[in-house]
Amino acid sequence: MLCKSLEFKNIDGQKIKVIEIPVLKTKNAYYFMIQVRLQIFISFLYEQPYEKSCYSFREYLKRKMSWTDYQDLFRFKEFRNNA
Repeated sequence: MLCKSLEFKNIDGQKIKVIEIPVLKTKNAYYFMIQVRLQIFISFLYEQPYEKSCYSFREYLKRKMSWTDYQDLFRFKEFRNNA
């Protein structure tokens, strides 16, 4: 799965980095859910100053989504013979 990162400054000017944001096609069943969760997560980080400057969106999703949905979203294909 392809993941992206996002950097922005919060309300206090602190630089915040969000990593491991999954990139999905618009026809994917989880596309809307991920977009809404990302907006909620970013607005939460934007409003309040924190000591950390780097956050994992994947870890956030692990806490907020059901486990079966999380596994379906981040399922990795295993290749034979390391191909």
